[in-house]
Amino acid sequence: MTAPTLDAPQAVVVGDGTTAVARARTRWQKVRWPLATVVGFLVLVGLSSLLTARTSTTPLAPDNPGEVGARAVAEILRDQGVHVSYVRTVREARALAQPGTTLLVAGTAALDDDQVEALADVAADLVVVGPQGYHVPRLTGGAVRMDGPYMSGSAAASCTHPAAAAAEAIAVSGRALVAENPGVLVCFRHATGAAGGPAGAMAAFDDGDRRVVVVNDAAFLTNGVLAERGHAALALHLLGRNAELVWLVPRFEPDDGPGLSMVPDWLGTVALQLAVVVLAVGLWRGRRLGRVVVEPLPVTVRAAEATVGRGRLYRRARAYGHAAAALRAGTASRIASRLGLPRAAGAAEVIDAAVRATGRPREQVAGLLYGPPPTDDTGLTVLARLLDQLESEVHRT
Repeated sequence: MTAPTLDAPQAVVVGDGTTAVARARTRWQKVRWPLATVVGFLVLVGLSSLLTARTSTTPLAPDNPGEVGARAVAEILRDQGVHVSYVRTVREARALAQPGTTLLVAGTAALDDDQVEALADVAADLVVVGPQGYHVPRLTGGAVRMDGPYMSGSAAASCTHPAAAAAEAIAVSGRALVAENPGVLVCFRHATGAAGGPAGAMAAFDDGDRRVVVVNDAAFLTNGVLAERGHAALALHLLGRNAELVWLVPRFEPDDGPGLSMVPDWLGTVALQLAVVVLAVGLWRGRRLGRVVVEPLPVTVRAAEATVGRGRLYRRARAYGHAAAALRAGTASRIASRLGLPRAAGAAEVIDAAVRATGRPREQVAGLLYGPPPTDDTGLTVLARLLDQLESEVHRT
């Protein structure tokens, strides 16, 4: 007697007669391409974020390597251990500008009065370069104004401020800053001075526990002239005093609550990629119109019955024009076929052929086949009878 053998495990059959393996295979075949599309899209987004350029063309921005950018001084500061936080809105700047940090405001043309007031109240050391003249009194609490003589060329430090003394001389341009309070130190002075106080390209003073510095022109920060004169020394001393530097290059948009400034820069790229993926999936999965499929009708409707029914609908709707157009089209088609005209023959050809076949005047044939529609039952009846006579005459030829 032989020992019983163990059969291989049988596939489990589910309620609809299929096996679990077959069902899983079918589901996988349905979802594999959509899943592959999603995975490909995520990979593309990841690569885009990795390959996104880390530079810009924004003037005075710390990530702009161009002539008007300021990436060079930002990289030098980072090498010296200063952490540079680049922001574009006043809201972000105020959140980061805490005591013991330096806030650089690179230009104020994009700021309104409320935003200027918000920057003037920060607890961090404040360095403003290239401001609008009417913003200077607000930023300095009235200690400095910017309506002095116009400066150009080169100017020596002419003061004891450490940053100015290290720079020794810089290129100057624009209206001079004028001190309104005796505690304001004015450097790189204008040769002729100014009524109401000393005037120069830079003004600095202490406001409690923080320092405020205003430079009338921001050109000394740019990559194109940083290596000239004492520009690098002035920039590094002004911005490297604290270990944290908040670099604000304002842009033209409101800072009152969330808005476009909250939208990340990469959102546009991701949205474009998503649109391409959706379009590709639509083209792939979209149903295409094929040939017309003939389907047998559940009942057979005789042509006479269909014609009578359509006529009753026309009569109920008083659609004399539609009924007349149907009669004329049918008559013209049969006449053209009888006289050997092509299906694409125009009205003029059909009229000419009917005139030759019947001997009727051209105006009469044209009026019957392509004239104005009737306006009542009587007119429609007369038209039908006349069209029938015309067609009978053509068939006799």
